[in-house]
Amino acid sequence: MASWSQFAVAAPQLAASIHALVHQYGPGLGYLATVRPDGGPRIHPVSPFITHDGLFCFVIDSPKRRDLERDGRYALHSFPPEITDDEAYVSGLARLVTDPERVQRYAAEMRAEPLVDWRLFEFSIDVAMVVRHSRLAGSAAQERSLHHQIWRDPRQTVGCEVH
Repeated sequence: MASWSQFAVAAPQLAASIHALVHQYGPGLGYLATVRPDGGPRIHPVSPFITHDGLFCFVIDSPKRRDLERDGRYALHSFPPEITDDEAYVSGLARLVTDPERVQRYAAEMRAEPLVDWRLFEFSIDVAMVVRHSRLAGSAAQERSLHHQIWRDPRQTVGCEVH
């Protein structure tokens, strides 16, 4: 799995598009899918944040945190924009950040409430995707075209696709 910074070097335009969609309202907003103990999906709204160092999320004591602690597989989908149906998606593995200096730095930067039982997770990237929905010129509103970019960590899969 690639770190966010490795992914951003490999696919800078795609990384910029994902960053823009996740942070379109300022703070990061998205939906985090985790794996329940029975193998089923669990989906929760979260506030991820992207820095030059990585893709992170503070997660309070909750079923989703226990999911990540037990099985780090995740998928993150951006919150939908108001004007378009554009979407960003990343998936990979979440790892607990244990470096106290790094945790404190991001807690201060992101104003994480010190009295809340949260933990900081960093999300590695196995697959990243952006889908852009656009109306076809001169056509009825229901006629749309899709443009998507997909990046897969070449260490995990074969190559990268761009459509």
